Order: sequence, then structure tokens, then C-alpha cells
Amino acid sequence: MSNQNLRRVEAAARSALISVDAYDIELDLSSAEDPQASGFRSSSTIAFSCTEAGAATFLDFIHGGVTKVVLNGRPLPLETAVDGARIHLTDLDYVNVVTVDGTALYSRSGEGMHRFTDPADSRTYLYTQYEPADARRVFANFEQPDLKAAFTFHVTAPSGWEVASNGVETNRTEFDGGFSRWDFATTQRISTYITTVLAGPYFKAEDSWSTTLPDGSVLDIPLAAYCRSSLSEHFDPQNIFDITKQGLAYFHELFAYPYPFGKYDQAFVPEYNLGAMENPGLVTFTEAYVFRSKATEAQYEARANTILHEMAHMWFGDLVTMKWWDDLWLKESFADYMGALAVDQATGFTNSWVSFANRRKAWAYVQDQLPTTHPIVADITDLEAAKQNFDGITYAKGASVLKQLVAYVGFDAFIEAARGYFRDHAFGNTTLADLLSALSTASGRDMGVWSRLWVQTAGVPTLTPSVETDDDGVITSVTIRQDAPDPVSGEQVPRPHRLRIGLYNPDPSGALVRTDSVEIDVAGAWTEVPELKGRPRPALLLLNDEDLTYAKIRFDNDSLQTLLQNLGRIPDPLARAVCFSALWNSVRDGALSAQDYVRLIVHAAPAETGAGVLAVLLDNARFAVERYAPAERRTALREVLYSLVVEQLHAAEPGSDRQLIWARNAAALGRHSTSHTELLRGLLQGTAAVPGLVVDSDLRWLLWQALAATGKATRAELDAELERDSTASGRVGFTTAAAAFPEPAVKAAAWQDAVHSDELSNQLLSATIDGFAMGSAELLSVFQADYFASLTLVWGSRSIGQASRVVNGLFPGAQDLPEHMVPADHPVLVASMDWLEANPQAPAALRRLIVEQQDQLLRALRAQAAGR
Repeated sequence: MSNQNLRRVEAAARSALISVDAYDIELDLSSAEDPQASGFRSSSTIAFSCTEAGAATFLDFIHGGVTKVVLNGRPLPLETAVDGARIHLTDLDYVNVVTVDGTALYSRSGEGMHRFTDPADSRTYLYTQYEPADARRVFANFEQPDLKAAFTFHVTAPSGWEVASNGVETNRTEFDGGFSRWDFATTQRISTYITTVLAGPYFKAEDSWSTTLPDGSVLDIPLAAYCRSSLSEHFDPQNIFDITKQGLAYFHELFAYPYPFGKYDQAFVPEYNLGAMENPGLVTFTEAYVFRSKATEAQYEARANTILHEMAHMWFGDLVTMKWWDDLWLKESFADYMGALAVDQATGFTNSWVSFANRRKAWAYVQDQLPTTHPIVADITDLEAAKQNFDGITYAKGASVLKQLVAYVGFDAFIEAARGYFRDHAFGNTTLADLLSALSTASGRDMGVWSRLWVQTAGVPTLTPSVETDDDGVITSVTIRQDAPDPVSGEQVPRPHRLRIGLYNPDPSGALVRTDSVEIDVAGAWTEVPELKGRPRPALLLLNDEDLTYAKIRFDNDSLQTLLQNLGRIPDPLARAVCFSALWNSVRDGALSAQDYVRLIVHAAPAETGAGVLAVLLDNARFAVERYAPAERRTALREVLYSLVVEQLHAAEPGSDRQLIWARNAAALGRHSTSHTELLRGLLQGTAAVPGLVVDSDLRWLLWQALAATGKATRAELDAELERDSTASGRVGFTTAAAAFPEPAVKAAAWQDAVHSDELSNQLLSATIDGFAMGSAELLSVFQADYFASLTLVWGSRSIGQASRVVNGLFPGAQDLPEHMVPADHPVLVASMDWLEANPQAPAALRRLIVEQQDQLLRALRAQAAGR
């Protein structure tokens, strides 16, 4: 179906012509338990108006066959009305009703109506996932966010199932044969992409939350939480309900606008492509948030953040929705910021902003330095471009800029703007201009310049301090240089920053503590800081203390040397996170070698108290060794890291989060050396003495994957482990391990399954790719030519989600730079550039992925060259 990729101009023309009143949707899922049934009956009845009698428009429907199209009582000939993924409607009246009956297809890709068979008990589960435009895989509709309507769903399914949708259940009718029909309440006016259906033998827990509104009435919100039945023993719905209630109380007071969607269900579903999705009344989450093995506090905090991120969407995104995907940030940036804020303000977690600096902002810095970076307000010409814009710019950079905006206009003005925005645009659609108007009204400031420099300009500014002192160590001048090139033109576009400079010195105990700070505005290419003149030079001068602005920061040489030896002595976790982030950016830029970074981790990681920060530090250290270190130094650096990990594994408090993180990293490092087999097998067999460490299912699969990747496990051992853990997660762990063996035949089979077959579900495809990638560049080099030869076919024959997994996951990006070779001359880079040159007409979304992978490889090779 070649006309699936709706263009922005087509959407604008359609919304100028029509407005939609209501949908009545009937879905017959009675065939779901039959694996031979590829699809299900779908019927849409849509009431809509048109500004021009006699005009024509089209519906969107990706289907397995259309049996009927009736417009205003007039059957339309299917041979002319049905055109691939579009259904043409001609000779419209001012007021219209159309009914489309057809077959929608069950999905294995996580897009549309996903069907999953639980390997633990062979039971079937269904759920929907639509963003940005996959509701059309389930029912015919006008698939664009600004054509909002009221939706009424009716679902037929096995009588013993749980069935849910956006609205509350209003009626249930049981039929002969073991099936029932569920009818659901009509929704508020919402966009198609946030409608949803859940169906299957799910475990369900229930609770409720209520609040008294300003008018004295009581708002009662029923709560429910779902997971697969075989996961119910690991489910902790009370914790989820506690976070949910804390969030509802916080956002009700903050936004001064009652939750408008009736009930608040949350479903944790299998093989989910995302972290979660903000369907009003029924939010869906990855079931990775149902912890069947021991989880760290950082994992629970991350789950709370996701719950509150999605809850913020009930206002930012569901109540008020962007007109088109250009303004995706109007919901995602705000939800990212509000999720972190709510975790900090409304829950018992204390490190929300540390996690934000450590993970979310780091994601933004990476994304914003790619050649494909874009402004927060992006130019989204079609749905393929929209699919790829759920990235670090739209989420994390946007949230970072909002955090900075709060420092600029004040929290009270920011929240007053949000409240006005909700009041003025409830159940409608907006653009950037609408938000700027609300911000200007609330703050009394003209937000146009701020928007142009931060929201409508791409790229990461870099702030570098220069410190001059006299012979007595007294500061005579501090100057901040801002390097902020526009990624397209290369011209400098300095941004305004409100930031705090922290001065840190050792206290009597040896801790590196803040002894002074100043808050300043940085605007141009050079900024003098007269406030610091005459003060003693500190051991560490930290720009962007408290992480108020969005910028890469550098250190003067004295501060850098202090950090390389003493970073772990900083007691403030947010200050540590800012320093770690800055140094990681320096490694990625080739300004700090992988060797120096590993030495830093050896000094600092044992003292790191935050489990989430520790996990990121060790992930970064492993990546630095494998991608940024010259090949001739890699083995030695691996051993340095492995020695650290083993030492700390045995030194950690028994049963602690830190102990678990060290154990996970022992497994990850074990993939690269056969010398670690004894410890890994000892952990699996219980012969390695690590008191307090529970080697549960998830950790066991990490250990088996490491042994398989080094050829120190057998297929029979993996089969036996799968028999012991015949769950969905066990199947994923097994699939990764089975593809990890360093054998040409194993890699060839995994390549065939991933590239030249479409039999794998989304989750098993990723698992296969992960296992395949656990191989040396030499072993995998034979697949390079087929990778580039297969790109166009893969992209054209798979959904964009599945194709992106293949394109990103199998790009040959783990490469070494031979001595005396210029990075740009590396054969893989040459091959990727040749492909781009030979395929100028390839879809823009596919070309974007190749350009990004190419740039990541070039960055790694440059770092290797700088480290020699």
C-alpha cells in the first residue's frame, strides 16, 4: 500500500474541508485465539461535516480487505473507492455519515492491534498502539491529530476475558458460543491516535481516588491496573496505585483543571515498542515495568517517572493536542519536564533531577549533535518523518529548555501560563503560537526571541570558562566563551542562559563541597563574570551548577585535574551528575580519552551512592572501551574495568542495589573475554561466593548470554535454561543468547531471520539483533555488503518500526580504526556514503537513519584516532 505516508499538506487540506463529530466503532475479536486467523472484523461509522457540498476527501485504513463502504446511505463501488490505504469519499454533503466494514489485521510488530501468545500458558493477549498513525490499522478513520471527535467502542471477545477501552464499560451482552459484547461510554473529543482497546485474560486490580473540587463537588476516579495472568505473582499494583494517587493529587492542584476523562486504567502489556502511551482512560506501559526479578530503586523511580509523564499527558497532549506533528514537543517536552517535576515534588524519590541530568539530558546531547538534528519545533512533512521525531530533541531537549524557561520567567508564571493554555484550548488543537501567547500573558515578557533561539534553532551550545589568577591564586578574571554554531549554516547563534557557577573546595574531611556560588546571565559569544574577581581560585569551578541550562560545559585545566582525581568526593549528587555528564560529552568529542575516562571511573564509581548514576557510569565506561578506545589498548582497559567490577561486586553490601549493578556489569564485560568464564559459571551454579546476591532469572540470562558470546556455553545448556524459564522474558533472553554464539553458521541464521524473513515479532526481532551484534567486527564483516544491498527492500516490506530496528541494529558500527588510516577513509564509512550517493530517492526517513549511524561511527573513529 504505497499511499500510507500521509503528507502534511494533505492533512491540512483535509482539516480545512471537514470536521468530525463522532465515531461508532465495532471490533469483533472472537477469532483472536485462533493462530490461523490473520484478521478481525472492523466496522467504523463516522459522522462528519464538510464545508463544500460535492467535494471529495478520503479515509485512512490499512486493512486485509474492505467489504462495504456506505456514504449517506449510498453504497460506493469498492473498486474505485478503495485505493490501497485510502478510501475515497466523493460527492459529499454538508452533513455526512459513512460506514466502512472490513478486515483489520492482527499485528506482531507492536503497531495496531498487537496479538501475543504467552509461552508460559499459551493464552492470547491483545492491545492497541497507534501513535503516530496506526489507528488506521484497526478501524477506518481520518488519521490526523487535529480532526478530533467523540468515540464509542463496541468489542466482541471471549466471555472470560477482560476488555477495556478509553471509556467506562456501560453494558455487556453474553452470546452463545462463549463470547460477549462490551459497550463503552462515549469519550470526550480526542484524537484518533490516543484511542485504545485492551482484550485478553489479563489480571486486574482495582482502586479509586477522589478529590473535592472548588465548587464543592466530589470527583471520583476509578483506578485499575492490568498485567498478564502469568505475571500476576510479580505485579505490585498497590505501589502503582500509590504513585498514581500522588500524581493525580499533585497535578489537580498544579493545573487547576480537573482530570477530564473519567476513569484511570493502566495496563502493562507484552512486546511493547515504547515505555508507555497516554491513551486517556487507559494508559498502556511496557510490561518491563512489572519486575519479575530484583529491581533497583532507580528502576522503581524510572517507573514512577513514566507513570507521571503519561499522567501529565492527560492535560498536555490529550486535553490540548498539537495541530500537526511539527508541534509534537507541545506534549512530549512538557510531559518529560512535568514527569521529572512530579517525581521530585509528589513522591518519596529524592533524585529525580539527578536522573534527568544523568539520562534524559544525556540523550538530548547525543541527538542534538547528529547531522540530522532539528529544532524542537520540527519540520514534519509526512508521517514517516513524524515516526522518527519521537527522539531526544522532542522529549529531553525540549524538557531541558522548559526547565531553563522556568528559571527565566519563574515557576509561578510558567504554571499560570499552563492553566490559561488549558482553559483556552480544552479539547482543541494548538501550535507554538498559542503556547507563546499564554507564556507572554502570564510572564509579561515577549517570548518571541526566547522561542527563536531555543525552540526554533537546533544545536548544543558549548560553554568554556577561562580563569586568570595572580601569583597568590586570587581570581583576576573569569570569562565564559559560548560556541553555538547553527548546524545548517555553521554561523554562530549564541543563546541566552541563566546559570549558576559553583565554587568547590575540599573541606576538612576531604569532601569537595560548594563554598560559594554566583548566578549570572550568559548571552553572547563572550561573557565576563566580574562577580568572581578577587575571590580565591577554587579547586573546581563548575559552570551550570544545579543544571539550570541546556549546554555542554567544559572545565578549566585545574578544575579538570581536580575532577579526574576527586569527582567521587563531591557529596551533592546533582553536582556529581553534571560533572559526569560534562566529562562524558568530552569523551564523545575526543577531548578526553577513553583511557582517562576509565581511570576516572575507577576512582569515582566505588564512591557513587546513586544506583542509577552508577549504572550509567559503567555503561558509558564499557562503551568508551569498545567504541572510543584504540584497538591496541582495548584489552588492557577491559581488564581494568573487569577488575574494578569484580572487586566492587565482592565489596558491595549484600543484597544491595549496588551489588546487583556490579553483577550485571560483570556479565556485560564477560561477553568480550573467555578468561571470565569461571566467575560467570560460578554465579550461575552457586559456587561463586557472593553473599546476598540473588541470581534470579534476568541476571541468569545475562550470564548465559556472556558465556554464549564467548563460546563457553552450549545450545543444550540454553535449552535447559529455557525449559526452566519458559516465560516471555525467558524466550527473549534465550533468543539473544542463541544468536550470540561466535560461529559463522549461527550468525548467518540470525541474519536470515532478521533481514530476509518477517516471521519474528518486534521483541524477538530485537533480541535476535542484540545477540547477532555480540560478535567481533571481523566475524560480522561478511554481512556488510548484504546490509547495504538489503536496505531498500527491508524498508519497503516492513512497517517503519520493524524496519528501523533492522536498519539501526544491524548497521556495522562497531569498527576499529587501523593505524595510519584517516577516519573518513574507513571502508564502512565509504560504503555508507556510497549507498547514500547511489540512493538519492530513498525515503527520507531511511536516509536519516543511515546518516545518523554513519555519524556515530565517524565520531567513534575520531575518538580512537585522538586517543593514540
